[in-house]
Amino acid sequence: MAKGNQKNWFVIGLAALILYIFLSARPIAEETILKPRWITSLEQNLPISLDSSSPADGRWLLPFHLGDRFGYLGDDGIFPINQIRSGNISMSELYWAEYGAQPSSIQVMNPQNEDVLLIDNPGGYPIFLDNRIFIIGSEQNSISAIGSNGEVLWTHDFPAPITSIDAGGGFLLAGTLDGALELLNPSGRPVFPPFEPGGSRLSVILGCAISRDAARLAVISGIDEQRFLVLERSGDLYQVVYHEFLSGGFRRPVHINFVDNDSKVVFEREGGLGIYDIGSRSSVNLPLDGEIVVLDNYGTGGYVFVIISQGPMEKRLITIRYPGIIVNEAPFISERAFLTRRSNRLYLGGDLSMVSFELEKR
Repeated sequence: MAKGNQKNWFVIGLAALILYIFLSARPIAEETILKPRWITSLEQNLPISLDSSSPADGRWLLPFHLGDRFGYLGDDGIFPINQIRSGNISMSELYWAEYGAQPSSIQVMNPQNEDVLLIDNPGGYPIFLDNRIFIIGSEQNSISAIGSNGEVLWTHDFPAPITSIDAGGGFLLAGTLDGALELLNPSGRPVFPPFEPGGSRLSVILGCAISRDAARLAVISGIDEQRFLVLERSGDLYQVVYHEFLSGGFRRPVHINFVDNDSKVVFEREGGLGIYDIGSRSSVNLPLDGEIVVLDNYGTGGYVFVIISQGPMEKRLITIRYPGIIVNEAPFISERAFLTRRSNRLYLGGDLSMVSFELEKR
């Protein structure tokens, strides 16, 4: 058999396998199902429709990075950009850039593959947050906001390397290796003096998140013991309203997101997933048998999705209903995985295939 035909059959076979796995486990609750919409191959860019009654939303172009490929995926299953990376990649819904280890310039692009701006002598690498463009300094101890013409709007220096970062509501939140948390306003000025959670043998900020209105901050800090904290804005101040020890924890960056319209925080904790409810100021510990690979960054509709790894090729999609009940598990075989959501639509990737589902109540 010709090599080209073998390759095609491999892609089709892998897509069929992933599709079978997800379809075989699609009911996620008595009143809700995961209805398949389409499946597509990253190599052929020819989506196969599985449900003609679910029209595409032309507003959505979703950034993806799966293995050595990156680009943007349309809600119709078409890739306006789908290419093999040759360097480092930074991506968001509005911007992307590919760059080397010490770039002399950085070309920022949009999802239509059009030039947005050129940053000369960046002195670091780009990161795109909250619809804005930033440059992290080459020593990872500074950050600069970049204007529409590539000019530096402001620069803020940190006393130690940045270990985690997020942005929302025009504000930027950063944690550092020495265990300090800093919040910068839209002009790059600190909102409060560096906050050090402490309470651990080793101080480091391993994860941080900020709500879309910048009213709340969530932090994973320290090693031996690790801590989860939530801060809320009260007037011009931020105060700790919740903290929890997480035992030994991790010695690497961790997943942490505000979800469900900023009403909850989901975060990686040793042995599973934590779900903090802002309304009740209480936390649920959900054990998971594996390491979290991808964590749902929307978590709407009463559900949050997680992909865990149980081995080099063993992945599992976990469907969780709030407050913290596993209602479905779907294993699949893939070296790498991708997951994102928009409203009631779920997009999953494994190696060479992408699948789209719609959460439908019945």
